[in-house]
Amino acid sequence: MEVTNVMEYEAIAKQKLPKMVFDYYASGAEDQWTLKENREAFSRILFRPRILIDVSKIDMTTTVLGFKISMPIMIAPTAMQKMAHPDGEYATARAASAANTIMTLSSWATSSVEEVASTGPGIRFFQLYVYKDRNVVAQLVRRAERAGFKAIALTVDTPRLGRREADIKNRFVLPPFLTLKNFEGLDLGKMDESNDSGLASYVAGQIDRSLSWKDVKWLQTITSMPILVKGVLTAEDTRLAVQSGAAGIIVSNHGARQLDYVPATISALEEASFSHHVLYDFVVKAAQGRIPVFSRWRCSSWDRRIQGSSFGSFWRICEAGVRKVLQMLRDEFELTMALSGCTSLKDITRNHIITESDKYRTVSRL
Repeated sequence: MEVTNVMEYEAIAKQKLPKMVFDYYASGAEDQWTLKENREAFSRILFRPRILIDVSKIDMTTTVLGFKISMPIMIAPTAMQKMAHPDGEYATARAASAANTIMTLSSWATSSVEEVASTGPGIRFFQLYVYKDRNVVAQLVRRAERAGFKAIALTVDTPRLGRREADIKNRFVLPPFLTLKNFEGLDLGKMDESNDSGLASYVAGQIDRSLSWKDVKWLQTITSMPILVKGVLTAEDTRLAVQSGAAGIIVSNHGARQLDYVPATISALEEASFSHHVLYDFVVKAAQGRIPVFSRWRCSSWDRRIQGSSFGSFWRICEAGVRKVLQMLRDEFELTMALSGCTSLKDITRNHIITESDKYRTVSRL
């Protein structure tokens, strides 16, 4: 059967993967309200297309931290990809390079920074968890820099692991034939079986809960790579990221896998209207153009296929699957631009969409 929709890969993955592995990739935290909201929030954003514009040529290229890429869609970090396919992160790296876009490698990858770099040329960022042993962190950052990685995506929303009930039920552990390759040979404990989630126990033992804004500045002293702060959802933290010298922020609710009942990522991108007509001053407005703002979502949480530019992570079936997903996203983004009357990314403005908050402001003016 021809796959014509990114969402169809989720059904294929559910058929092919062991339940523990599929649930790890697919599930969210606690009631999974935010997981559902990540999808439904897109359905509340409508297009306002413009007509009679020459769209015979569409330019989707953009730059990220000075690196030119083919489209405003990049690959977000996803841990332990070899659980899904033996090629794991190798396949993702090769597919990203072929699509001329950026891959971000997870700290908890099943391939090391050196192994991913050996797959060939490509623009790659490295996602960093900060461990209690800062020597381990410094060593890993320097390894990533030596391997040619171009930026650090510092995850800041995980002082503790969210309560992922599917992982608890499944007693999730990394399969015994795999390791967290970036930490191989270090005495950091293993993701052994536990009474709940092996990953939760590992995080409790290894990840530094004292992580704070001063550590963003500390990272800047040990690397020349720009630091992106990943896990921002509020205007207040956006302003602090600017003050800390971050090169950019990644708006993310961690795929709805950390704190449940937070807004969908797309809802946090600008001033949004919530219940009782309370207006929240959210992230893009707070950044005021001083640093780039990226958003992160999971394709498995999409309702609208293409509605913005961002990091996306998806079901890794094999390299051909990753390439196909990237091509699908590219094709759909290009089509949406054409049908909206936009020939380049600079043509896309806030006036091309309407949200529920716009409707509220219209009623207020009346």
